[in-house]
Amino acid sequence: MDSWAPVHIPDLPGRAPVTRIWDTSSNALAVAAPGQLATMYACGITPYDATHMGHAATYLAWDLLSRSWRDSGRAMRYAQNVTDVDDPLLERANRDGDDWRELADREIERYRGDMAALRVLPPDYLIGAVEALGVIEDFSGLLAGRDAVYELETDVYALKSADPHFGSVSGFDVPTMLELSAERGGDPDRPGKKDPLDPMIWLAKRPGEPHWDSRFGPGRPGWHVECAAIASRWLGVTFDVQAGGSDLIFPHHEMSASHARVAYGADGADAFARRYVHAGMVRYAGVKMSKSLGNLVFVSRLRESGTDPMAIRLAVLAHHYRGDWDWTDQGLARATERLGRWRAAVASGTTVPPGAEPGQDALAALAGVRERMADDLDAPGALAVIDGWADGVLAGGTASAGGAASAALIRDAVDALLGIQL
Repeated sequence: MDSWAPVHIPDLPGRAPVTRIWDTSSNALAVAAPGQLATMYACGITPYDATHMGHAATYLAWDLLSRSWRDSGRAMRYAQNVTDVDDPLLERANRDGDDWRELADREIERYRGDMAALRVLPPDYLIGAVEALGVIEDFSGLLAGRDAVYELETDVYALKSADPHFGSVSGFDVPTMLELSAERGGDPDRPGKKDPLDPMIWLAKRPGEPHWDSRFGPGRPGWHVECAAIASRWLGVTFDVQAGGSDLIFPHHEMSASHARVAYGADGADAFARRYVHAGMVRYAGVKMSKSLGNLVFVSRLRESGTDPMAIRLAVLAHHYRGDWDWTDQGLARATERLGRWRAAVASGTTVPPGAEPGQDALAALAGVRERMADDLDAPGALAVIDGWADGVLAGGTASAGGAASAALIRDAVDALLGIQL
């Protein structure tokens, strides 16, 4: 399926240092991409409702990583899926008397619009589960070819026991895995499973639900195998970063990685992602935002109310991507005020005299932002660097040296590295 329109990224002088991120699987900081081609797979939306601030915060985090990679001189290949057939989507369509395909298409288009408004760099590949059915079936066939699947009442499950490295992504013990599986769409209590944690790879046809023919019979694919197949097909058997919210650590990312290891006969860390990166949860009034609780703040509604998307973006970037935090009206107001100060500070950079060079104040600010972004995407630290520069300019102090060229450099740096258009 089509992604959204690309975003222009200004060229900056010099190069950023190598980006280091927190890798969940090793529980340590690690170089995000060791080579000149950086590759990332981000788990995308299930399109049964509009983009909320939890979604926005997650995809803005990966946008910062994309920008940091590009600023360090790396080429990039980025894939993201859309789970455009799944239980939550079908349940919402049935509840509202909607056609499931029309509902999915409508919400995918809203998602594209929200991402474009927030100036998120589009993935190179935005792949829907429905369009990738053949890829998913072929991948599932690799599992079957290794005797790593079994049938239960016409549904097909993968054998957890086929992967000796199962658990290496999350590091969780079995009781924790069982608890999270039950909470997050698994069926550990289903009678007849060979192991309670065995994941379903093919859901047999259910009355009144969409289904497709396959070597496993009519039905539709499971969620974990969907991402394993799409990531492997569009990025390769091994790629740099698997990204998603912290609620995907288990079972989703654990299961996807396990599927890939078994399908390709790889050992340990030699298959699927080299790094697993996870964003924290966004709360509202102290409770995690979720569709089931109905406590969502939608990007589209904020936009419709006249809120500047750059203020929304700044409100998110005020929090480190790995931490849980609360969306508040006060936080949005602070972001709006910050945006105004930054725009006032760079106003002199609209016309740069020929041959003008930025001052040391602006060059130091650029270096400071790059340093913060290379250190596990420290957006709050980067914002503080620009605050310091802007405060100096607005106070008429030494930070104003360099004039229009300095302002122009900061405007481009904030755009290229933080995605904020001033």
